[in-house]
Amino acid sequence: MLSLTPESSIGVVTLATAGLVERLAELKPNGLSIVGKLETENIGIEKIIQNTLAAANIKVLILCGKDSEGHFAGQTLEALVNNGVDDAMRVVGSKGRKAVLANASREEIEAFRTQVTVINRIGLQDEAEILREIEAQSECTRSQEQGIQGMRIWGQGLPDTFKVTLPMVGSDQLSTASPPQTPNTFVTITAAVKDPNQVKLDKEGYFVIVPKADSGRILVEHYSNQNQLLHIIQGDNARDLYWTILERGMVSELSHAAYLGKELMAAELSLTYGFKYLQDKA
Repeated sequence: MLSLTPESSIGVVTLATAGLVERLAELKPNGLSIVGKLETENIGIEKIIQNTLAAANIKVLILCGKDSEGHFAGQTLEALVNNGVDDAMRVVGSKGRKAVLANASREEIEAFRTQVTVINRIGLQDEAEILREIEAQSECTRSQEQGIQGMRIWGQGLPDTFKVTLPMVGSDQLSTASPPQTPNTFVTITAAVKDPNQVKLDKEGYFVIVPKADSGRILVEHYSNQNQLLHIIQGDNARDLYWTILERGMVSELSHAAYLGKELMAAELSLTYGFKYLQDKA
């Protein structure tokens, strides 16, 4: 998530419309403190709670962009502010199937609900209209001097950008018989095309990878399949992180291990060469 004017009071959540984040950040409208996307109804909202509570100046969250299909993250965030959670920590009134905030305390949730007002503009993608909404809300809540004081990445001290991925694709069992071979023969095999929508859960859970440019380190969050945070692993390179995760038995699927190695290497390269890392979904 991008932080623009730290003392301003307006945050914009572009939901699943990621392109709006960079475009609004480039425009730097007066009154806008933070802008970022939100795609999941559980961990993503927990990240918003963490980061919003760390910035007490934020009083209004404007929801815009397209809501995430099947997750209803925007609708869930509005329901959280309006209704809170039940005894099982499920957001009351959410349409999301997994709208359980397993990693947030009731005290944090109530503080968040007290701090912010949600403005529902879900579906709005017109930049000019969003800018007008920011200006209108800023006029209503302005209590501090305005002015852009530079841009920094919000999330380098906290898990990044609400961005959360699905558990990984598992490996199918192949039942092909090998032809007779001699020491001088070999078989050429064409790689099978895997459907990324056919997801097989690893019983040990899944990972969220966050490269932190300020420290040059990679942070890996390990979650259960019930979205409970289990471990936070930190390291300087993909190899050390990969072997630490394997040796501690945090992965049980070969396909998950292969995916994890690929993503950790991509995260390391993003720190080396300075490009933006986005974790793949499968």
